[in-house]
Amino acid sequence: MKKLKNIYFCFPEGRFKALTMSYDDGRIYDRKLVEIFNKYKIKGTFHLNSGLADDPGRIPLDEINVLYQGHEVSAHTYTHPTIARCPYDQVIGQVIEDRKLLEDACGYPVRGMSYPNGSFSEDIVTLLPYCGIEYSRTTNSTARFDLPENPLVWNPTCHHSHNISELGRQLIDFKKSQYLKLMYVWGHSYEFNDNDNWQIIEDFCALMGMREEIWYATNIEIIDYLNAARNLKYTARGDKVYNPSSIDVWISVDGSIIKVSGGKTVSL
Repeated sequence: MKKLKNIYFCFPEGRFKALTMSYDDGRIYDRKLVEIFNKYKIKGTFHLNSGLADDPGRIPLDEINVLYQGHEVSAHTYTHPTIARCPYDQVIGQVIEDRKLLEDACGYPVRGMSYPNGSFSEDIVTLLPYCGIEYSRTTNSTARFDLPENPLVWNPTCHHSHNISELGRQLIDFKKSQYLKLMYVWGHSYEFNDNDNWQIIEDFCALMGMREEIWYATNIEIIDYLNAARNLKYTARGDKVYNPSSIDVWISVDGSIIKVSGGKTVSL
């Protein structure tokens, strides 16, 4: 009798470590932050308030498509209210109007967000899928590298001011490939300007960037990949797998890395 195989899904190319960056408010200092990310081949998600885009010190809507190319544009509500105190119809309006203007600017569906002022409730979490939102980041840092259990209550690893380099080194040093580890960093680009500490993010990106063993992804890329990986269809004998998604997925079968291309069935 054949033994059951040990089958794990992996990050792309068989990696088991990933990094994503998440920055709020769309202030003009995003320009410098994007430049640093691009220098070290790191990907970020930028959560923007489209209703404030014309205010001084904000990234204008007509700059969004170029500035954030290669990164992700995400919602942060239209005018950044503390939404747990708002009427629910206004919460819906804040999300939908933000999506509309951001989508006009970036040219693709905006499917994620972060909670303005870290404010949300169970009822708001329930509402978001009906507003076209598939994930939303909190401000509740965990100092862990967990995958999101509930993407609509996605707790980050850390704010960039909290042991960012120490946590980064922990991720680099992690060697157990039977686990998937995701480092999720959040913050606001204006904080680097206000605190005159741009060197923190420059040093972190120099430490973490351009490493073959790390997958660099936006928030929505992570959600899409995890959904595709969890939707793989295996035979009862574990000798074949079908990928109904259009996204390529990598799995480990008894230690061997196998690519399961979108729409294909692969023998294991």
